[in-house]
Amino acid sequence: MSERDFQRIEVLAQVDDGRVSVDNGANLSGVTGRQMFRLLKTYRFWGGAGILHMARGKAPNNQIHAAKRHLALALVKENYEDFGPTLAAEMLAEHHGFRVMRETLRKWMHAAGIWLSGKQRRTFQQPRLRRECSGELIQIDGSDQRWFADRADPCTLLVFIDDATSMLMELRFVPSEIEALENYLLKHGRPVAFYSDKHTVFRVAKPNQHMTGMTRFGRDLAELHIEILRANNSQTKGRVERANRTLQDRLVKELHLAGVSSVEDGNVLFQDIIKHYNAKSPKAPARSDNLHRALNIAPDRLSEVFCLRDKRHVTKDLMLRYDRKRIKLEVNDLTAISPGHMSMSTSSRKTDRRSSNGNSNYLRSATATACCAGVSVV
Repeated sequence: MSERDFQRIEVLAQVDDGRVSVDNGANLSGVTGRQMFRLLKTYRFWGGAGILHMARGKAPNNQIHAAKRHLALALVKENYEDFGPTLAAEMLAEHHGFRVMRETLRKWMHAAGIWLSGKQRRTFQQPRLRRECSGELIQIDGSDQRWFADRADPCTLLVFIDDATSMLMELRFVPSEIEALENYLLKHGRPVAFYSDKHTVFRVAKPNQHMTGMTRFGRDLAELHIEILRANNSQTKGRVERANRTLQDRLVKELHLAGVSSVEDGNVLFQDIIKHYNAKSPKAPARSDNLHRALNIAPDRLSEVFCLRDKRHVTKDLMLRYDRKRIKLEVNDLTAISPGHMSMSTSSRKTDRRSSNGNSNYLRSATATACCAGVSVV
């Protein structure tokens, strides 16, 4: 019996003894006066057990036989184990002539452990602990939107956040991630690792035998001995995502109040914005060590690291193709052994590939000159 049943029996006993009237007993039990007379009559004849429904604890008359249930579950396990209840019920009716309601089959599959509800299938993201030292992990993310509202065209903002302290390390309106990376390295040095999403700038989505599996951004970091980590979802790099969400709301208004309508003026204003942002809620790292390393590289060498590079196959007649052009290599000691090998083509990161204006003589002379040094430049 439930607690409600015990309370009803107690009220009926008081009514039967005359201590409580029928109307007050009906109000205490939450039933009408006529129902109270029926309950009182049953109580006097059967006692306390009489108020329980006679069908309580018994199988319903329309219950599906256990053999049918076992047959349905056997068919589902054998043929439709990875099906949902709705589709499995349709397949049973169409291919086996076994008709069962979708919700009934759902209960059977759930009790047998074949089907899990949406609530049970949910996965939870385990929170990742902060890195202990500043410069150990830098989260990066880009946001492309109308930062200047209608005053200028949309542009991309690159955000760098330190994982240990949540400090805003760098803000930059840039046309490419490489330029933002160079500014960061010159300002702070080399961190241990960068943490990014799986954008095609940071990884090759479908590598094959003709590709190295590494993007230009990854190649540049590898030459500088900086690790690149890629998040599987946005929650794992939530610090930079939350910072971006805050900037998308506040930075647009601050640029408007400052009267800034160009990328150049915005980059100048970012110095004050970074100081103001970091002064509000600094997080103390677990260890005071700064793991940023000195760049230790000459400026001209840094230009070589960040240059564009493409591999081309040199044919037996010392020809290679680049940017829809055929380039003829001059015959010298280096090109004598180059046919059939790969030739590395490089160009300055700040120079467009079509800067030669279609001048094949320029391409030929530049390539032949570089071949003497072992590199083909286009």
